Amino acid sequence: MAPLKNWDNKTWLSSKKYINSFNRFLLKQIKLNKNSRILDIGCGRGKILDDLSNKLKLLNKPIGLDIENHKDKSKKIIFKKIDALSYVSKTTITFDLILIKQTIHLLKKKQAIKLLSICKNKLNPNGKIIILSLDPNKNEIPTFQLMNKKLNISLKKDEKLFNLILKNQNKFVIKKFTFDVKISKKKYLHMIKKRYISTLLNFNDKQLENGLNEIKKDYGKVLKFKDRLITFIIKK
Repeated sequence: MAPLKNWDNKTWLSSKKYINSFNRFLLKQIKLNKNSRILDIGCGRGKILDDLSNKLKLLNKPIGLDIENHKDKSKKIIFKKIDALSYVSKTTITFDLILIKQTIHLLKKKQAIKLLSICKNKLNPNGKIIILSLDPNKNEIPTFQLMNKKLNISLKKDEKLFNLILKNQNKFVIKKFTFDVKISKKKYLHMIKKRYISTLLNFNDKQLENGLNEIKKDYGKVLKFKDRLITFIIKK
């Protein structure tokens, strides 16, 4: 899995407004309490888990897995720098919620299917796996020409993966999460420079520079758009 050092660093994804909105949505999909056990696969800096821990007054520290060990990660989580398949296969802990947010698309098809199969066996009786990813049919993220081309290819690939995943599930629900983003062009350009989204990881410096110039030309001082995530809720 390719590391994403900057995906939740000083973007709308790490803002209090976004995290509050996301966790309100999350808690509508699953009943959790102070005794709940939570696993976040691809937790980043653990800010979502941090907020959930405060909201629920969790007695058990939530566990966050990531292959990037951020220095500014939350201290309210048990962080493990480990491959998700390795951890989930070996752990004896069972969970009420296994969260996979904007991570599943970084796995190969066989890896994703195997991971979900093992995750289902690690759920408590009323537990759920909640998977979130960019909505492949309603994406509004600002892009430059090459980025848009690569992102559309990636989203079509993701859609095939989702269809394959759901074929193997008997109990699932599909929901949508939407967040209204308002961000300065200057800040968004900085995010692109930092390759905040996986689509940008393999771009060379020249491609990135050309893209930055396109964004400068095509967008105003403030960018407004909807961050839309498709949500798959899988029950045991």
